[in-house]
Order: sequence, then structure tokens, then C-alpha cells
Amino acid sequence: MFVLTIVFLFVLFILYKLMLIVPMREVHVIERLGKFRTVLEPGFHFLVPFVDRVAYRHDTREEVLDVPPQSCISKDNTQLEVDGLVYLKVMDGKLASYGIENYRRAAVNLAQTTMRSEIGKLTLTQTFSERDSLNESIVREIDKASDPWGIKVLRYEIKNISPSQKVIHTLEKQMEAERRKRAEITLANAEKAAMINMSQGERQEAINLSEGQKQKRINEALGTGQEISIIANAKAEGMEIICKSLTVNGGNDAMNMLLKEQFIGQVGKILSEAQVSVVPAEMAKLEGFFEGMEQVTHAVSNSSEKGAR
Repeated sequence: MFVLTIVFLFVLFILYKLMLIVPMREVHVIERLGKFRTVLEPGFHFLVPFVDRVAYRHDTREEVLDVPPQSCISKDNTQLEVDGLVYLKVMDGKLASYGIENYRRAAVNLAQTTMRSEIGKLTLTQTFSERDSLNESIVREIDKASDPWGIKVLRYEIKNISPSQKVIHTLEKQMEAERRKRAEITLANAEKAAMINMSQGERQEAINLSEGQKQKRINEALGTGQEISIIANAKAEGMEIICKSLTVNGGNDAMNMLLKEQFIGQVGKILSEAQVSVVPAEMAKLEGFFEGMEQVTHAVSNSSEKGAR
């Protein structure tokens, strides 16, 4: 019974060594007597017990490796700390097993060195603005160098770019100065626009005032002209009526009476308003004055009759 049990266990052990099931998304590297024999794909396989053995197992799915932060110097001598993620996939199990001791550690180290090299080609501003192109450059360089390792670098992503505290302080001052500069430029432009608007307003105001003064003078001149014309016409009509009146009987006497009344009224007005005694020189010759007035009236009437004939 004991012997049968030993035999049964030995058979099970032989079967275990004979059969091999490779899971999906894995490849197994088989060695025979210490030498590479083949790479087994997912599925069921037979091995030669005690001769063949599984030397390496590789996951063929995409792997994500964390690249630790490291210090870099940019082109403008700015110290940065940069970390990232590298995505790779095993494409050849044999090369991944024998081409490099540890392809994961090698890929991370290569990503760090490549990232330092690429950061050194860019300025600090370019590292932020050209992040996508930086990732592509790192992937291209890592993929080219890792081709003998049987892996394919799919992409690289920079997680953080952290300048030192001194650089951050300098950048903050620079940004503050830039904001202050923009604010001053905006205020200057606003002040300039305000001055332009004020000058244009004053110019328009002066134009309007001058136009108003011009129109006022034109209107006053037109009014004065019309006033003079109306007065002249009225005087002419009055003189014409007087001349006609003098041609009829009794017109001269009426004219003499009217002139005398006006003379007496004007003399009385002067005497009442004057503070000193004013006596016209012709007062002593009132008779002669009235005779003169009659002569004037006759002369006017004679000229009117001649004009009527």
C-alpha cells in the first residue's frame, strides 16, 4: 500500500512536470538543460519532465511604471523636479529575458536619463508650453534604445514639473510685474482715450459756439437792415404825405402850427429838465424864428407843387 501511494504521487508529479498551461496575456520562456528552447504562447503545452523548465514568465499586457522625481536643469539654468509615467509592453519574451537583466528598472532609468537630456534642451517656459512634444521626444528616444530588450514603449506622460522655491518666488515676482505692467498700460490707454474724447468735445464745443455767434451776427445784421429799410420807407411815405398836404389850401398854416408846437414842446422839456437856466439864443428872436419856419414851409410846398406838375 505504501509503495502504491509512492508510485501514485510520483505519477502525479510527473504529470505536473509534463503538462503546462500558459494563462492568457502571458508568455513563458522555456529552457532545456539550461539553454533557451522556445517561448510558449497562452494555451496547453507539454514539457519534458526534469529536462525542460519555465525560466521566465512575462506579462504581455501594457504595464505602467512610475518614474520617480528627479532634478533637472533647463536650458536657461533653472532647476526643476520632474516625474512621470512610462507605459510599455513586452513584445519579445526571449529578448525581454536575455536582452536585459530587468527591463522594468532599465526602462525607468532610461526614462530618467532621457528626460533630463530633453529638459536640458528647453527653457523653463518651453517645458510648460511644449509638454506634448516633450513626451513624444522622450518616447521616441526610449523606444529606440529599448528595442534590443524586446519591449515597446507606448507613451510617456510627465506628471509634475516643479521648479524650486527660489524659482517659484522669482516667477511670482515676474508675474506680478507683468500684471502691473498690463494694468499701467491699460490705465494709460484709458487716460489717452479720455483726453482724446475731451479734446474732441472741446473742439466741437468751440465750433458750435462760433457757429452760434456767426448766426447771431447774421441775424442781427439782417434785423438791423430790415429795421433801417422799414424806417426809411416810413419816413419817405411820411414826407410824401406832408408834401401832398402842403399843396392844399391851409396846408402851410397847419405845417407852421405843427412846427411851432413841436418847438415849444422841446424848449419846455429842456427848461424843465435842466438844472441851470438855459435860454436859447434864438429866444430873443422868436418872431424871426417863426418867420424862418414859414419860409421853410413855403419852400417845401413850392418844391412839392413843382414835383406834382
